[in-house]
Amino acid sequence: MTSPLLSTKPIPPAERLIFALDVPNPATARQLVETLGDAVCFYKIGLELFMAGGYFELIEWLRTRDKKVFVDLKFFDVPETVRSAVRQLAPYGAALTTVHGNDAILRAAVEAAQEIGGEPGILAVTALTSLDQADLTDLGFACDPKTLVLSRARRALEIGCRGVISSGLEAADLRQNLGDKLLIITPGIRPVFNRPADDQKRTLDVEDAFLSGADHIVVGRPIRQAPDPRAAAASIQERIARLF
Repeated sequence: MTSPLLSTKPIPPAERLIFALDVPNPATARQLVETLGDAVCFYKIGLELFMAGGYFELIEWLRTRDKKVFVDLKFFDVPETVRSAVRQLAPYGAALTTVHGNDAILRAAVEAAQEIGGEPGILAVTALTSLDQADLTDLGFACDPKTLVLSRARRALEIGCRGVISSGLEAADLRQNLGDKLLIITPGIRPVFNRPADDQKRTLDVEDAFLSGADHIVVGRPIRQAPDPRAAAASIQERIARLF
């Protein structure tokens, strides 16, 4: 399968899969990482593990195993506080981190990352994949998700963000309108149809996400809840390798 929107960035295929390490504590996280072995080399760690304690020790543990780390804490505060928070990541070698908010907040995060050597790369959150049109209307956004995502992504690019978090449903619009400069990270990937209880609403399959322009996909439950998580991750890696 080919597509004019397929990413041409020099990213090793195995790093295009980011596993969402959404588990209740670091001990469970370490056990799962050991189980996945070389089937996963890039991990996203978020708020659940942050609140469990041992978050930064877990980052260091992952880095000693040559794993890449995506710090997904969605920093959102006054600009100077966000600037300071990003600076605090300097010793840990995180590759990426997420920032939510307006232009001033994003700009402060980008400037802080530049001050500490350019990493972590700042990813702007556009619209959470758990939100649909009805949710955005409830939040007061008088536009559809694609319009909102494109607007936020355009501003993020101008400010100097490394990339954006975006549903695969909007990835094609981003790639067509903004070119290949932005890194597009697509969560909410479902290798099969969603279960009714799934809280992700704007989702896409593995191949469709990449053919729509995604650079990385984030996968959590389809791997974590599989009977054999390592085999599930390896299967996704094989599908990615066939594309790239």
